[in-house]
This record gives sequence, C-alpha cells and structure tokens, in this order.
Amino acid sequence: MAGFDERIVNGIGVLSAIIDSGTFAAAAEILGMSQPGVSRAIARLEKRLGIRLLERTTRSVSLTDEGRRFYEQVTPLLAGLEEAAASAAQGTTTIRGRLRVNIDPYFSRLILGPRLGAFLEAYPQLSLELITRDQVGDLVADGFDLAVRFGYPRPSTLVARKLLDTCMLTVASPAYLKRYGHPKDPRELEKGTHVCIQFRDPETGRPFPWEFHRKRKKLVFELSGQLTVNDAGTLYSVCLAGHGMAQVMDLGVEPMLADGSLVEVFPDWPDERFPLYALHPSRHHLPAKTRAFLDFIVMLLQ
Repeated sequence: MAGFDERIVNGIGVLSAIIDSGTFAAAAEILGMSQPGVSRAIARLEKRLGIRLLERTTRSVSLTDEGRRFYEQVTPLLAGLEEAAASAAQGTTTIRGRLRVNIDPYFSRLILGPRLGAFLEAYPQLSLELITRDQVGDLVADGFDLAVRFGYPRPSTLVARKLLDTCMLTVASPAYLKRYGHPKDPRELEKGTHVCIQFRDPETGRPFPWEFHRKRKKLVFELSGQLTVNDAGTLYSVCLAGHGMAQVMDLGVEPMLADGSLVEVFPDWPDERFPLYALHPSRHHLPAKTRAFLDFIVMLLQ
C-alpha cells in the first residue's frame, strides 16, 4: 500500500459518508461538496490504495470485497482518532455521535427496550439507532457499528463475543396437554401425534430442528408441522392459545411458567443452550460509544 497521507484520510472520510448515506449525492450534501468532487475523492483514494473500493450502479452503491476489508480495518481507527481529538479538547472521553445497532427483535423488546431509557439518559450526546432484523446481514456495508444476535455466528471477519447462554425449553399450554396428552419422552414427538409449532432459522430459511440435551445425551429431530413462524411473540401467542407445543428460550418465559399458563413438557431434558452474541467489525480500537453500549447490555444480563 502507498504511504499514508492527508489524501487518504480525506478519502476515507468521503468513503464513510457514502457508506452511511447510501449514495454519492447524499454524501456530497452531508459533506458540503459537489457530487463530482465526491467522485474525484474516491477515485484518488482508489488510485492511492491500488484497489477498487465501490461497485456503482445507477441505483445503488456497495463495497467490493477489497473495499469491505479496508473499511472494516479503518473504521474503528477513525472512530478512535475522533474520540482522541474530543478527549484532548475536552479533557475527558465523551460518548457522543451516532451509534447504529443491528439487534435481535426478541431481545430488543423483552430485555433492552424496558430499560433503554437509563442508557440514553446517561449519554445525552449520543444518537442511538436500533434496527431490529432477523438476520445479521453485512454489518459494514449496511453501516452498523454493532450487532446483538441470538444463535451461533457464521465464520467471518467479525469479532464475536458471547454475552449469554439461555436454556431451551419445550412448552405447551394446559389446554393443549389436556387435549393431546403429556408426552413423557421426546421420542414420542416423532410419531406425529403432537402438534409442533416450527420456528424459522433466519440464517438457513428452514425450521430449527428440535433438540433435547441431557448431560452427554443428545436427541435431534427434524419434525414437520403445519405452522412455521419467525416471530417469538407469535410463537408464544399460538402456544398459549393451545394450538401446539413450541421450543422457546427460558429468557422471558419464566412468568408464563410461574403462573401456569405454560407448562415445561420435558423438565428432565434441561441441558440445551442457545447463545446471545455481540458482533462488531474489529477487535482493535473499539469506539467508546460501542463499548458503553456493550457494557450496558452486559449489565442488563447480570
């Protein structure tokens, strides 16, 4: 790579504005530049680096593979420079700016949402944008600083930090068990005499298999079902109404078990776990705003 100079710093700033805004025209407006000026800045940066950074069509702009790798590496460094400048000017590190988080809808609604006000009050100069999605997608290309997702992350250049392991439970309503009977062993579900509500895996697009773990013993069934959902709220409501059994995380289901509206079907198979991960682009120079949000989530889970 060519030597580092001011043109590279300026070009990276322009590149970041394009990724955040989605178009050259929007970036030009944000930066107070002309659109040709934005194009020239990117062309100079590409020439200086010797790689093509962006794929451009009449409707969209996206990072090339080389551009994504470059952007993943430099974004945290730039954020660190901005924070260092702010710290030098103010004598302290200020949590401010915009933080975009790709977050699991269930976690956002159940755990984060009710207590988010405390975080926002603690950092009044921070603008937080929470986007609930059922998939991680491309954090860098989509302009996210952080993702908080249930499930095992796919191999990637992202840094993955496990935040929690939650137990998986098989549950049904008393009305369902009265109608269909209470199975004593998970293998009874293979007979097809029970209604099993399926939950779609956002990564594969197929229903999750039903798993049962007890110490070193593990059963895995690819069960069929008439109904497949991709929303935990719908899963709970259908299960509570007595239509079928469901596999759910114990995170959030405790009140329904306590009041008897749901019953754990196989309490002697207690060892299946499902993780919650935080994902971010680089392990070096994690921005203070991202660290603060991660610390807040860890505190919620304690």
